[in-house]
Amino acid sequence: PKILSSLEHYHVPGTFFVIGENALEHPQLLRRIVADGDEIGNHTYTHRNLKTLSDAQVLAEMSRTRSSIVNATGVQPRTMRPPYGAIYQRQRQLIMERFGYPTIMWAGDPRDWQRPGVSVVKNRILTRTTNGSIVLAHDLHAPTVDAMPATLDGLLSKGFKFVTVSQLLSQKAR
Repeated sequence: PKILSSLEHYHVPGTFFVIGENALEHPQLLRRIVADGDEIGNHTYTHRNLKTLSDAQVLAEMSRTRSSIVNATGVQPRTMRPPYGAIYQRQRQLIMERFGYPTIMWAGDPRDWQRPGVSVVKNRILTRTTNGSIVLAHDLHAPTVDAMPATLDGLLSKGFKFVTVSQLLSQKAR
């Protein structure tokens, strides 16, 4: 909710890659994401490493998460991000064929999952973001949440424009 409030305050959209189990537990949060004009992507049901799963398990992870998101919001996810960035090319193809999801990776990883602190997260994002970057940030870590207002302010002051991942993909396709 704090990150959503920061995005709203700065009038910028975001894309949230949602874990299906969390979607079931917090449907009201997903509804707020959609109502605020942000995007929701599929991030698997249990956040397991896809490289350790069979094709049937991968499809089940994607399908259960899609159902959780649709049940909460009425909106279909259009993209997916694999946990840990771990995915085989054949899994990418399988997911694209079955769900139409392009696999989304990232350009800038502030390594916020190591909880390095607010200023480190902010500075890593500000120094590593370039035109067209997809910035990875985890909304479950307090330093990341606390870093967002100053990070958004810094990116905007550098002239960056914000779009959802789907909007970015459509711009790159032109």
